[in-house]
Amino acid sequence: MNRVYITRRETFNAAHKLWQPNWSDEKNQEVFGACSNKNWHGHNFTLFVTVSGAPDEATGFVMNLKDLSTLIRREVIDHLDHKNLNLDVPFLTGIMASTENLAIAIWNILSPKIAGFGAELEKIKLVETENNFVEYYGNKKPF
Repeated sequence: MNRVYITRRETFNAAHKLWQPNWSDEKNQEVFGACSNKNWHGHNFTLFVTVSGAPDEATGFVMNLKDLSTLIRREVIDHLDHKNLNLDVPFLTGIMASTENLAIAIWNILSPKIAGFGAELEKIKLVETENNFVEYYGNKKPF
């Protein structure tokens, strides 16, 4: 079987703060720095969703990228864009709103839905800043 990997890019803007309520202000500042700002801070996130599979004989697609875009937007972007990740996103309730935890949550939402299209989720790449990004492969080894 020829396994092909395709990636869809989507963007969203969101605010958050990294904060442990059971720590002192000083400890939060020491560990999280400016990211613990009591007035929040925001990012222009870029999300890359990579799926794989064998190309369909009739279409040549692993998965229709239009379908993948619609799925990502409906299940993820619409819930995150222009939101406060700590306060407004039900699937992050009770979870530290780090980029790492957000990537895991996105994986957990998309993986079973992508499987319904006959493809397999391979990787979530979530870019927080031009210098910081997270890659998450679920329970797979990346290479």
